[in-house]
Amino acid sequence: MSATPYAPSLIAAFGIASFVLAATPGPGVLYIVTRTLAQGRRAGLASVAGVALGNLGNAMGASLGLAALLAVSSLAFSIVKIAGAVYLVWLGIKTLREAGAADAAATPANFEAPRHGRILRDGFLVALLNPKTALFFAAFLPQFIDPAGSAVLQSAAFGAAFVAIAACTDSAYVLAAGAAAPALHGLGRVRALGRIATAAVYFGLGLLTALADPKPR
Repeated sequence: MSATPYAPSLIAAFGIASFVLAATPGPGVLYIVTRTLAQGRRAGLASVAGVALGNLGNAMGASLGLAALLAVSSLAFSIVKIAGAVYLVWLGIKTLREAGAADAAATPANFEAPRHGRILRDGFLVALLNPKTALFFAAFLPQFIDPAGSAVLQSAAFGAAFVAIAACTDSAYVLAAGAAAPALHGLGRVRALGRIATAAVYFGLGLLTALADPKPR
């Protein structure tokens, strides 16, 4: 069976919708920006990479039917939701403890150097353990799928494209925050404040995940 060519208007609609959804500031953008302000541009980009990989995992899961399982099984949704919420709250507690240790140090030079591998892992798990992301892909991607072709392959391709667009917009936020960081750091204890803000984002994401409605809107 030959593949049905996509109309340029459909591709354009997907691109515009994806860009608007990805560029609109939300908890994910706030998480990435506060991580950048707290630990620098490279840490922010590591977070972007981790979040992108987690989102890609959700997109592929949606393509294979994971989102449908979460939508119809309250038990499956609850397990993933609680696991994600607990992990996010744990990250918030750990970040606050790191902030307390940083406050006890005499100078900013005593801050622990960012561990980019761990930051990438944290971003990956934050995104992957948010079941609402898989449900979003399950609701969004079918609008652009040609029923004459393979739904799995098409949804996987569109999901990967959306993740790539989101990674670009998130990286732009990181670069902007990184450019503003030197001036902000000149004000004094902004790194400690950045850690506290990062912890607040973790707690907020954990709360949003715990209260997530299993039905996509």
